Amino acid sequence: MSEPNDLYELLGVDRNASQDDIRKAYRALAREHHPDVSGDEGSEERFKQIQGAYEILSDPAKRQRYDAFGSTGQGAGFTDIGDIFEMFFGQAVGRRPGRRASRTRHGESLGTLVHLTFDEAAFGVSKEVHLDRLEVCERCLGNGCEPGTGPERCRQCDGDGQIQEMSRSIFGTVMTARTCGTCEGTGQQISSPCTTCGGEGRSLRSRVIDVDIPAGVADGLELRVSGAGNAGRDGGGAGDLYVSLEVDPHPVFARRGQDLFATLEVPMTQAVLGADVEVETLDGTERIRIDPGASSGEVLRVRNGGVPNLGKRGRGDLFITVHVVTPELGSKEEKKLLEQLAKLRGEDSRKGHVVPGVMTRPGKEN
Repeated sequence: MSEPNDLYELLGVDRNASQDDIRKAYRALAREHHPDVSGDEGSEERFKQIQGAYEILSDPAKRQRYDAFGSTGQGAGFTDIGDIFEMFFGQAVGRRPGRRASRTRHGESLGTLVHLTFDEAAFGVSKEVHLDRLEVCERCLGNGCEPGTGPERCRQCDGDGQIQEMSRSIFGTVMTARTCGTCEGTGQQISSPCTTCGGEGRSLRSRVIDVDIPAGVADGLELRVSGAGNAGRDGGGAGDLYVSLEVDPHPVFARRGQDLFATLEVPMTQAVLGADVEVETLDGTERIRIDPGASSGEVLRVRNGGVPNLGKRGRGDLFITVHVVTPELGSKEEKKLLEQLAKLRGEDSRKGHVVPGVMTRPGKEN
């Protein structure tokens, strides 16, 4: 017997049937074809069709619309009951959904910590990173199946990827669909899992990879190494590796951005007379000039003596703050020489000798 393609024919009533006749016909058919009562194959799908037909014909507005465009050969020209239900519900009752979830999954990203010296962070370095990550299984080549087998249609959802359920409520028939838990919505299941990866398609491997640290990085910076994370599933792309950097402080220099700062202790005699002084820089020692009469707090600038700019040309500068050191007199001769200098400059500070003090307003130059 061919499947009816008209809702009135499906319920066994004529097109002029009253609402009471339609209700009686539905109840009789529902009792006959309910899956819990009928043992016939296909009773569940037939029951869903009967419910869908009743929901349309029992609603005056839907029935009027169906009468205008309904059965095959009248108006719309539907080819089967599924087309009719799709017109009213958006998806045919008992018809498989056209789109299933893909088995392809992108790989997860990983993270690791890399320790750097100050100079390594400033000028860049290549570091070996040890990590455990999921890679494509060499036995099944990523499909999760034992060699010689392949994914099969899911027996739980019959390959739909969804489990459809219909229920009655005070608002009428409600049809719901949920993702199949067996195949995760893909419509396929693995009956013979790979003995190496257990059907995952990926297996854990310990690897050592080289990570290039660019010049100019700073403590706390995070670098992304594209494609160095876990492999994807069933052909999906690999995840990324995020490398967090931990940089040692420098014993001499303080860093602010790409600039460096340091303090230079200068003996009083060099500050007074001036001198050429060798100072430490990131590139080795460099000679700088201390002009005569230098005072504490004076800042000297070494251009391009800082950290290289990250990702572009140029470098920061090195700023050196002068700190004049007052000597502790170790002999009578040193003290006598300073007393003579003070006397020549009119700055005699021997006990009992009063010298004039110079007062200025705060913020005003002397």
